[in-house]
Amino acid sequence: MNGDSNAVDWENIFRALEVWRTETLRHGNTFPADSIDTAVTGIAHQYSRDPWAVLVSTILSLRTKDEVTRVSSRQVLDTCPTPAKLLKLPVEEIARLAYPAGFYRTKAANLKNIAAILMEQYDGQVPPDMDTLLALPGVGRKTANLVLSEAFDIDAICVDIHVHRISNRAGWLGPEGTRGPEQTEMTLREILPKRYWKRINSLLVFYGQRVCRPVSPYCSRCVIGGHCRRRGVERTR
Repeated sequence: MNGDSNAVDWENIFRALEVWRTETLRHGNTFPADSIDTAVTGIAHQYSRDPWAVLVSTILSLRTKDEVTRVSSRQVLDTCPTPAKLLKLPVEEIARLAYPAGFYRTKAANLKNIAAILMEQYDGQVPPDMDTLLALPGVGRKTANLVLSEAFDIDAICVDIHVHRISNRAGWLGPEGTRGPEQTEMTLREILPKRYWKRINSLLVFYGQRVCRPVSPYCSRCVIGGHCRRRGVERTR
């Protein structure tokens, strides 16, 4: 590949990743069902892509491991399946349900405030609009994009640490790369065909957890090695 990001062979990259994912799941008997998708995607499926469920699980997922997010999300949503029901609880009870998610007290306070805003301004419904979502307490671009994608099936690019790391490591974002997830999102919005927007997060998260690890990645197992510059990689396996 050359240094022109527009020359990235997205079709073959995504095809290779999807074949790898299928084969990995077919032969990976050690993977529990809950570990196949990200926690938010799993919760989205479990709760029929209910926007409130997706919003709650995404907020709880921030700086929290997937297995903890699943537990915390179910504890909150099984007790508070709607903003109206959550609003009736004191923040201390919401925090108890959100535990052991990271920063659970802050997240509980944000969820209480969000529930109040949704009830007062949006008839208890989560709005399918980026700017409106970003105005909610504790909601950043990653959260908003996940809600739009998972709950409303809107084309959106969710950039977490795996998407940011792998895209830069591979050199897909140009010779200078990007400095943070938001810049990565904006660059991908310019160069990534829209048909791949909703798929990039789930594919690269799974790949980043099992092959393209942060330290000493398994380059010997990589199925997209021909599309990767290995920028910043000092040691491989």
